[in-house]
Amino acid sequence: MLGNIIGIEENTVLIKLNIDLNKFDSLINLHVIMENGDNKIIGEIVDIKDGIAYVNLLGEIINNKFVFGVIRKPSFASTVKLISKEKIPMIIGLENFKENKALLIGHSPIYEGVEIGVDINAFFSNHFAIFGSTGSGKSCSVARIFQNLFEKQQAIAYRASIFIFDAYGEYHDAFKDIGKKVPELNFKAYTTNTNFSDTEIVKIPLWLLDTDDIAILLGAEKPGQLPIIEKALKLVTIFGREEEIVIKHKNDIIARAILDILSSGRPSPQIRDQVFSVLSHYNTKDLNLETQVFQPGYTRPLKQCLLIDATGKIREMELLTNFIESFLDDNLELNLPDGTFKYGLKELQDAFDFALISEGILKSDKVYDETNVLKVRLHSLVNSNESRYFEVDKYVTREEYIRSLITASNGKKAQIINFNINYVDDRFAKTLTKIYSKMLFNYSKELDKRATLPFHIVLEEAHRYVQNDNDINLLGYNIFDRITKEGRKYGVILGLISQRPSELSETSLSQCNNFLIFKMLHPLDVDYIRKMVPNITNEIVKRLRILQPGNCIAFGNAFKVPVLVKLDMPDPSPSSSSCDISKVWFVSRKENN
Repeated sequence: MLGNIIGIEENTVLIKLNIDLNKFDSLINLHVIMENGDNKIIGEIVDIKDGIAYVNLLGEIINNKFVFGVIRKPSFASTVKLISKEKIPMIIGLENFKENKALLIGHSPIYEGVEIGVDINAFFSNHFAIFGSTGSGKSCSVARIFQNLFEKQQAIAYRASIFIFDAYGEYHDAFKDIGKKVPELNFKAYTTNTNFSDTEIVKIPLWLLDTDDIAILLGAEKPGQLPIIEKALKLVTIFGREEEIVIKHKNDIIARAILDILSSGRPSPQIRDQVFSVLSHYNTKDLNLETQVFQPGYTRPLKQCLLIDATGKIREMELLTNFIESFLDDNLELNLPDGTFKYGLKELQDAFDFALISEGILKSDKVYDETNVLKVRLHSLVNSNESRYFEVDKYVTREEYIRSLITASNGKKAQIINFNINYVDDRFAKTLTKIYSKMLFNYSKELDKRATLPFHIVLEEAHRYVQNDNDINLLGYNIFDRITKEGRKYGVILGLISQRPSELSETSLSQCNNFLIFKMLHPLDVDYIRKMVPNITNEIVKRLRILQPGNCIAFGNAFKVPVLVKLDMPDPSPSSSSCDISKVWFVSRKENN
């Protein structure tokens, strides 16, 4: 008998202890059972003051099973005892461990020898988050969890597809030899280092991207920029095809732009200058400044039709208008690309230039201001090292491309696909994660049988990518928010790894169901976790500041109660250790001489 109940304050029971505390190493965080007949209430000791133990209520034992949550408070006549170690797994662990149903997470630092695991469905069918300050053990925990998953002795997670977006290139060493331990499994790596030939360079078929993807790629900021992007994508459908069709479309676009200028009512010198500007930058063999304009008994180049007479008017305005109208073709129809033909950045750039004049960039300062920035960014991308990521030699369909991502070099299924995005800046890394996540999500939505090929997207340093950004205003959605709200039904699960949860999208975080929280020190992050994470208690928040490295508080759908977990070090470890300053700095005097 531990003691007697002397008070109940909301969810806390006060127990007057009648034991010698000196005979116990510690009672804090131990579990007790308060029993009176069939009423069996479970609680955790969170504090002891002046011989009184403060116990937080956790749940009840009903029909020999632990059920989280308390409906009935314990009676003052209850017998209060510490739970035997044999029954602890009923509360914080897994009683019946089956290889294809359960996953070992770690061990209890409170109860020696007690393993803590989760039901695989309860954990991996829900979005999860792993938070912790630098050096608290986040990266090692991610590596250890997946090593535990893939190194099972009796069951092999062969059809798993874990996409890790690796912000620092940490996980390559942790998983590269997974096939040596379990021959049926394979690791696949992509890199953004264009000078590293031993690993596949990230390659994205541009023709598989839609308007929203291109908007993200070019950093579009205003909804008014989307029609230009959409028009460019429609134009790119013809630029890689039969030359005669291309010329007809180009002529039609140039002609419409010139007719808009001619009918603008602006002063003649301004009209002349704008027409010259259009035909200087955008022209074809049929329509340019030197194109011959015919009239009975007289032929001259088009540029001469723009001469201004003594009255300040363009004398040949009617002739010029009729000539330009001859290039219009109302039968031409443009459609958005459907991914059935190949094109690259150069074709998109050409199409974008023509889209700008078709949307009146040269006659509207507002249109020019909104769209010219996109043109500059596209031209910069074409001429940058990042253009390498869109140089795909062979045409592939969306189905073939997704399947290639999860196929190892030996032609077999790859279970871990690691994207090392350490060699690009944060803006482009964010773009890559969004494009890939959206592509995987859309592919999963279109499967005939829902959720038959689950994808897990794990984002290291997630606060860099999963943010409250402008996507919701620009596109009407944020892909990470959409995945966290809709992804579970399609088998697309997000894993957020972050040291700054306060910078994460509130919507995405609110949809996470399982949490592993390591030591957190920043007051903004601690307060944010308190406000945003469901089912978190003040007791959990109090512990976050004093956790040892490698220890976390785990809670959520996969855990019966919030539980303190110590994770084993992964083998091999990710490359996440701190710089060894003393080793780098110091050399012996003998060695230095």
